[in-house]
Amino acid sequence: MIDILLLLIFAIVTWCVASEGAWGAGLTCLCILCGGLLAMNFFEPVANMLERNVSSSIAWRYRWDSISLVGQFAVYTFLLRMATAHLTPNFLQMQLTLYAVYRWTAAALAGYITMAFLLTALHTTPLPREFIGFTPERANLFGFAAPDRQWLGFTQYVSERVFRKNHIFDGPRFTIGQQTNDVWPSFPIRYASRRDEIAAGGVGSSASGGGTKGGLKIQPTNPSPTGRPDF
Repeated sequence: MIDILLLLIFAIVTWCVASEGAWGAGLTCLCILCGGLLAMNFFEPVANMLERNVSSSIAWRYRWDSISLVGQFAVYTFLLRMATAHLTPNFLQMQLTLYAVYRWTAAALAGYITMAFLLTALHTTPLPREFIGFTPERANLFGFAAPDRQWLGFTQYVSERVFRKNHIFDGPRFTIGQQTNDVWPSFPIRYASRRDEIAAGGVGSSASGGGTKGGLKIQPTNPSPTGRPDF
């Protein structure tokens, strides 16, 4: 079921973006990309702020992540698209074949990024660990592609090279014996563990990144005080 939904998201977004023409499709694709990266890197601080200032109940604690992530994505993308609409020309002349290729390529890329982002956002929802065919460890696009892991990898790659050194998306630093500062990305695993805890009705320590790996006890140097996975 999740595979069909992802394909529908891809097709609908691609069709809608392509209707903007070649120039509009390119700008929309760029706005979706930037909006997604901004949302991924800043959704947790906003979720923490909402938890402190709006509601800190157990139920809402697990909702703020997905609300913050998807909400910021929508806001950033909308604002960026409105800004580009006012600052850039509305139409550029180009050869008809080039126009069609550019328009559909940009639209398809925008559709794929949107699909990958929303699939990633499913990891943060307070739902069962597996539902409607969604499985954290599976390649959820018909078994041959994992858009969520591709998006997570791209986000981490960008954050390592654009943001300050101490901020790496999904880069908690662990201490293993005498060895420190090993970065182990684990976004899908940690959120899957948290959804297990939600289903069991408990709030354990695995959501904050502690646990074992390869038979060794690991402990994050900066665990999250709220129980939210610490990036």
